Amino acid sequence: MRLPDMPLHDPFIVADKKTRAYHLYTSNDPSVSGVDGTGTMVYRSRDLRDWTRPVVVFLAAEQQGIWATDGGWAPEVHAWGDRYYLFTTLHDQDKPLPVPPPNQWGAPFRTPSHMRGTITAVSDSLLGPFTAVDPSRPTPPEHLMTLDGTLYVDPSGQPWMVYAHEWLQTIDGTMEAIRLAPDLYRSIGEPIFLFKASDASWISEQIPGGVPHQLPPYITDGPQLYRTPDGSLLMLWSTYEKNTAGQDGTVSGGYVQTYAVSKSGDLTGPWQQQRPLVRDDSGHGMLFETFDGRLMMVLHRPFDNARGKLYEMQLLGDELRVLRRRADLDGGG
Repeated sequence: MRLPDMPLHDPFIVADKKTRAYHLYTSNDPSVSGVDGTGTMVYRSRDLRDWTRPVVVFLAAEQQGIWATDGGWAPEVHAWGDRYYLFTTLHDQDKPLPVPPPNQWGAPFRTPSHMRGTITAVSDSLLGPFTAVDPSRPTPPEHLMTLDGTLYVDPSGQPWMVYAHEWLQTIDGTMEAIRLAPDLYRSIGEPIFLFKASDASWISEQIPGGVPHQLPPYITDGPQLYRTPDGSLLMLWSTYEKNTAGQDGTVSGGYVQTYAVSKSGDLTGPWQQQRPLVRDDSGHGMLFETFDGRLMMVLHRPFDNARGKLYEMQLLGDELRVLRRRADLDGGG
């Protein structure tokens, strides 16, 4: 298979040096995996051009006592110790969350929200099967509506889950982080705030003013952390360049891939927002290094009926640049 033929959302690539194979994880799609159910599947490739048919590595319904069986969004797989850990977001619309307190503008925000959060599952193999470490609840605090959890390990060796706190609860979506236990099986302490979506000035410039209840939401999606050679910390994330919300709560606008920089190198920042890297209804990207040492970014475009797109990247200090679109690998278009 090649990328134009491969349905995928929120792609995450692991370049496995042991097998010299790239593993691309995404939400299970029965039309290509042949397996029904909410879960995670993986495509594999030696050259980022030709890929195997996907193998299902996780199914929510197979987890005894699992708290949710919908979603299966944004799967990521991380090596930790001698095992592999899958993070993926589940949700259950039949488990409502309490109405949050008044928002930062002082107006009550009564958009219904429900349980949504990233779970952690473990396996001895990149090809699974992955088993939920705590099927009774998500890893971030369950009273928060969160998604897209990713692993970050700070210089002291402390693991964290960084995640997006949904605009459905906050209006102005945030990025937050919570410490994880050494075995990644549970979180420790309370979340810390990193930044909010509206900190990106180019978002604010696109959104008209008005009384509080007329303000549209600001979206945070898809965090991924990357340490630069100069010691800065980058966070890739996605949002909508111009947000509009309909009466049914749906959001429309231009999905974009952007990033932020913590020049201090600390997870706590301060975080400086940068201009988008890729527009054109593209996003939820991540950085990885090829076996020959090139820095690459994979993302999905468009948002609906999504396909993977590959970009060769360049770092100049803490500035991330797109060198070129690798249309030779992703089929162009």
